[in-house]
Amino acid sequence: MRRKDRERDREFGLKVIDECEYGTVAIQGEQPYCLPLSLVRVGEDLYFHCALEGKKLDLLRKNNAVWVSFVGENVAAEDDFTTYFRSAMVRGTATAVTDEAEKIAALRALCEKLTPAHMPAFAGEVARSFAVTGIWKIHMDEITAKEKRKP
Repeated sequence: MRRKDRERDREFGLKVIDECEYGTVAIQGEQPYCLPLSLVRVGEDLYFHCALEGKKLDLLRKNNAVWVSFVGENVAAEDDFTTYFRSAMVRGTATAVTDEAEKIAALRALCEKLTPAHMPAFAGEVARSFAVTGIWKIHMDEITAKEKRKP
């Protein structure tokens, strides 16, 4: 990291990740491909849900190395040409989750984070859509974090 004065520790990065509703995932293909995904962190892994087929999965099956960026805050300065921000970057390895218990646990974690008011209907939704829902995890191989604060 070039700006060491803005570098933050791993725990700061995990906090940024946990507070973000989504991250932008960069996947390598013939051309760069990146997309925002709803992600949840469970331990050292990030999980996302998806369809069982599609472009991102085709690319991940060919090359499962990814980068994920999270921006927890970005506020324009009122008196200067700058912004104040908190961010985290993850270098990771993506794999499909095939274990049923892990898939359900990941779905539960995603729903608890993103749609907590709907948790009473969780079991019924899982029963209805489980067979057509994919779950992938990104193991976080490296985390870096950065912050620019008001002086």
